[in-house]
Amino acid sequence: MDKEKELPKRKDIRLKNYDYSSPGAYFITICTKNRKNYFWNGSIDPQVFSWRSVGANCVRPQNLPLSNIGKIVLDELEKWNQTYPAVSLYSYVIMPNHLHIMVVISADEYVQPQVAPTVERMVKQFKGAVTKKIGVSIWQKSYIEHVIRNKKDYETRSNYIYENPLRWYYDELYAEE
Repeated sequence: MDKEKELPKRKDIRLKNYDYSSPGAYFITICTKNRKNYFWNGSIDPQVFSWRSVGANCVRPQNLPLSNIGKIVLDELEKWNQTYPAVSLYSYVIMPNHLHIMVVISADEYVQPQVAPTVERMVKQFKGAVTKKIGVSIWQKSYIEHVIRNKKDYETRSNYIYENPLRWYYDELYAEE
């Protein structure tokens, strides 16, 4: 391959030597390929949009204008708590071309990590399940994760999830069809 055709090297965004199955909270963003809007039909109606607690630790947006693919994504997200016993899906939001997920990997009463998959494995299995159901991959190659370091960081990320639908047109991932 000559120099002109070499692809740029991707910057490694993962923390070096960090175990992404460690107990703690993680903020994950998964985008669609080319920021194509697959997940919503139309726009959000701020008059009917709301949040609802589902279980002790999970908050779910209500009345998003989800497309059929968006409903498949929702269905797969709701399986996380049953699929991974050491993982709790705390909150999430499905946007037109991306989703934000806040998960907590827990430890047992002796502060020993429970058997948990890595964040990378959870994202890979999630993307694979959605791809299998719709018959084609719609995903950007990677994903973004952030290790939540303290209560203020957690609150900042939670607020971002809660506000994201109502701020869609100002979002850095906003893309018109």
